Amino acid sequence: MADLRLIEEFLNTADERTFSRHGEQHVAGDRLTSPAALADWLAAHGLATEGADLSAAVSLRTALRSAVDGQGEATPALAGHPLHLVVDPSGELRIRARSARPWVDVIVETVAQSAARGDWPRLKLCAAPDCRWAFLDTSRNGRGRWCEMAVCGNRQKTRTYRERLQHEPDRRR
Repeated sequence: MADLRLIEEFLNTADERTFSRHGEQHVAGDRLTSPAALADWLAAHGLATEGADLSAAVSLRTALRSAVDGQGEATPALAGHPLHLVVDPSGELRIRARSARPWVDVIVETVAQSAARGDWPRLKLCAAPDCRWAFLDTSRNGRGRWCEMAVCGNRQKTRTYRERLQHEPDRRR
C-alpha cells in the first residue's frame, strides 16, 4: 500500500478543506496552479517532469478524486488512459500504461496495480463535508471515515451529538 501514498499526495494537491481549527480558518487551495508548480511537485516526488501538462494533471486528479469518492462520472475521463500487459525482463507480467507522459504512466500504473491487488478501496476522501482530504485508511477493518479521528472525526461526532441533544430536549441535563 505504500505506493498508494503517491496517489494520496497527488489527490491532495487539491485542498478542499474549509473548516476552522483552533480559531484559524483553513483556506482551500490548489498546489497545481501552473506548469512550473506541477513540474516542482513531480520532481519532489521523483517523477519525470517531461510532458508536465497542467490540464492533463488536473483532469487526471479530478477523475481519480471522483473515483475514490465512488462517483461513476470518472469512468469516461479514466478511459483515456489505456493499460497493457507486458513481460518485464525477469519474465513476469506487468501492467503498463503507454502515454507520452512518463509521470502519467506512473500514476495510472500505480492506480491499476492497487486496484488489481485490492488496495484501492483503502484510499478514501474524508467523510467530513468541510474537509474531503484524501487519506489511506490503515485501519484493520478498512472502515475508516475521517482523515484524522482526532480532528475531523471528533468535530463530526460532536456536531452529531449536539444536533441529537437539540432534538431531544428532555435528555439535556
